[in-house]
Amino acid sequence: MNILNRIVSDVHLMFRRPVREQYGALCYRWKKKRSAVEVLLITSRDTGRWVIPKGWPMEGKSAAGAAAREAWEEAGVKGSVREEPIGSYRYMKGMPHGLKVDCRVRVFALSVDDICKNFPEKGERRAEWVSCAEAADRVQEPGLKTLMLAFERTMLAKDAPAAKNGTTGA
Repeated sequence: MNILNRIVSDVHLMFRRPVREQYGALCYRWKKKRSAVEVLLITSRDTGRWVIPKGWPMEGKSAAGAAAREAWEEAGVKGSVREEPIGSYRYMKGMPHGLKVDCRVRVFALSVDDICKNFPEKGERRAEWVSCAEAADRVQEPGLKTLMLAFERTMLAKDAPAAKNGTTGA
């Protein structure tokens, strides 16, 4: 029986596909008049579930640069992206013809300072600014839920950015 288990294991490994990598942007802003951070969620085009902007690597762009580009293409936001990821999560990406592939999404924090009126996927998705707790409730991926709540704790541990008039908040 041992040899049969080994053969099954070897066959499984032969057909196992490597994990694909994507880059995502956790777009955030400081809520006006109080020290609270909000994140931007968008709906996926195919299922309508709540997600963050993400996509495949792009030739000539760093991982953080690709995440920032996806944020603009999918949600119409621009800002400062951190070059180091804040974490990662995994999910099963639905591909054409029903195939699903294992994807790891490296997530980069993007501080939003511009919301564009026109962008490539305008009208194809809904977007909403919500608290990290609300965002964690809406997304399906357990790793993304955990990442959002950890991001909120990290951000709130720091002081909210000082506004130009000397008060906190943006």
